[in-house]
Amino acid sequence: MDGYDTGSDARHGPHEPGGAPGQHGTAGLPTPGPGPAVPGPAPATDPGPAGPYAESRTGVAALSLRYRIAAALALAVVAVAACVHIGMVFLHVAPANTVTKKHGKAIDDWIYPEFEQNWKLFAPNPLQQNIAVQVRAEVRAADGGVRTTGWYDLSAEDGRAIDGNLLPSHTQQNELRRAWDFFLATHDGDNRPVGLRGSLSEAYVRRIAALRLGRDDAAGKSGSVIQVQVRSRTTNVPPPKWSGEKVSGQPVYRELPWWPVSAADTDGGAE
Repeated sequence: MDGYDTGSDARHGPHEPGGAPGQHGTAGLPTPGPGPAVPGPAPATDPGPAGPYAESRTGVAALSLRYRIAAALALAVVAVAACVHIGMVFLHVAPANTVTKKHGKAIDDWIYPEFEQNWKLFAPNPLQQNIAVQVRAEVRAADGGVRTTGWYDLSAEDGRAIDGNLLPSHTQQNELRRAWDFFLATHDGDNRPVGLRGSLSEAYVRRIAALRLGRDDAAGKSGSVIQVQVRSRTTNVPPPKWSGEKVSGQPVYRELPWWPVSAADTDGGAE
């Protein structure tokens, strides 16, 4: 048949599919030859637990299992102790109830003397006096001589430590003040103990005084404290200028008897 005869050679090229590389394929498109090798990305390798992609751990998670268990137990103990302390303080300041009547001694043993609470700041007639606790000592020198020191103003020492301190310690703020309040609450006007906690308050004040004297090196080199005497110096806070109230500006002293000092009072520092 004449005309435009299109045979298979015209349609598919000189060769059928599967020919040599570089020749035409079935779609009439050139098939790429081998050409030069093009480097591709390197196969991924496992960096291992310490490789660059390992998850970094900080804090408690970085500890071994044994130390994490120990940390958890320590936190649990602290949490339980905090809850017990808050509960004891609440029961101490709360009105009398069934729990305080049944377990009052256990609560008192926990609170006194370090954690005693009071409401003097919020009383109808709050404190309007400055009370300074002072102490002097009878000391034995290394040569056997005995002398009496001057008065050490322990309250003034605490005041100097607090003044300008943004984070004063609880000891500097409250230890001496609370000890003296504890003593006054358990003694009458003649300094005789009232109740079962009188001797405890005496031992507490005596120990604080002896430790403070040791800190101030009152006995000198190789000396020892034989006994101490504590007194308070009370002065009235001046009223404001617009007030017509008149108060005395003279200090009032309250001297306690001499107390012998034992090794327990100075943590082994006295004989």
